[in-house]
Amino acid sequence: GNCCSHNIIIIDLWHSDSDKHDGTFKYILTGDGAGSIFTIDEYTGTIHVTQKLDREEKPFYTLRAQAINRNTQLPVEPESEFIIKVQDINDHEPKFLDGPYEATVPEMSPEGTSVIQVTATDGDDPAYGNSARLLYSILQGQPYFSVEPKTGVIRISSQMDRETKEQYFVIIQAKDMVGQMGGFSGTATVTINLSDINDNKPKFQQNFYYMNISEAAPVSSTIGKIMAEDSDIGDNAAMNYVIEGDEALLFDIITNNETQEGIVILKEKVDYESKRRYSVRTKAINRQMDDRFMKEGPFEDTTIIKISVEDADEPPVFTSQNYVMEIAEGATNGSFVGAITARDPDNANSPIRYSIVHSTYLKRLFSINAHNGTIIITKLLDRETAAWHNITVTATETSE
Repeated sequence: GNCCSHNIIIIDLWHSDSDKHDGTFKYILTGDGAGSIFTIDEYTGTIHVTQKLDREEKPFYTLRAQAINRNTQLPVEPESEFIIKVQDINDHEPKFLDGPYEATVPEMSPEGTSVIQVTATDGDDPAYGNSARLLYSILQGQPYFSVEPKTGVIRISSQMDRETKEQYFVIIQAKDMVGQMGGFSGTATVTINLSDINDNKPKFQQNFYYMNISEAAPVSSTIGKIMAEDSDIGDNAAMNYVIEGDEALLFDIITNNETQEGIVILKEKVDYESKRRYSVRTKAINRQMDDRFMKEGPFEDTTIIKISVEDADEPPVFTSQNYVMEIAEGATNGSFVGAITARDPDNANSPIRYSIVHSTYLKRLFSINAHNGTIIITKLLDRETAAWHNITVTATETSE
């Protein structure tokens, strides 16, 4: 530290033992700072300091003094060498050279968990007095954090939940003079982030979800989406959706890994006339589990998806895909060949109109009753000309 102001005597008297103080002796000073920082009274040998000294710049000076005879200029006795040590005073404040600091620690870490160590340095002399003996204390960050007074190690003093608050700003003070009054102090800011652990379960926001699907929808159609929320982040929030029970035969659910939505998909076609409503029990389950929370039970939640099947206007359905009929050759015009039947599968049970698919040749031979599907011949048939006739009939719903 700064020691000694201008013109303070460092060595009260440096003189030869044989000096009679009659002015015969002349004192000469050489070495570090001689003539500039240090001067010597050539008559008395008293040494003075001419400017302030800073121990941190130069802790000691090596000087040599000698007495010579003023008349002969010859040494009176051998040269003396001595060292002037600059005594330290407390003139430096502690500094955190590595600050500001940042650290990350898992949320819910137990009390006493070490977070980070901060270290301050002090330019004063550590070997002399208490000027460089530091004591650490916490100015901001309680009651969640504490600091070890001698080491600067920051520890957790209260469990923290990232979902409540994920970042803390802690201010640590280092004070010299072992923290006593009158010492200097310095501070550092420590930003402490809480990293996520899987301490939250998925949670559906609704007990029931309602969706519709047309009975005409093809397999693999998307019916709708559901989503469970998880307060955790990243892999700790990742979940799978599962359909339970027999409904898993008809419906499937897949997870969108980017949005964590569950996409409900049609696995098998549904029929409005057979069943109009389904209750699909669905679970959301965390993919990863933290062993510390296993005792709280499975990390999952359940909801019910109510799926309503919408009626679609379906085409008529024949009672058979093909019909085989016989008639004797030579049968007269108007003779009955057979009848076909189609029905409307919808609840409306609309009337059906029948027609022979366009074929000029066949229409000359056969006729179908548009209302009841009865087929008759309209021309004499000759077996030797054609033993088989393939007729295609269309059934169409009407609004009659």
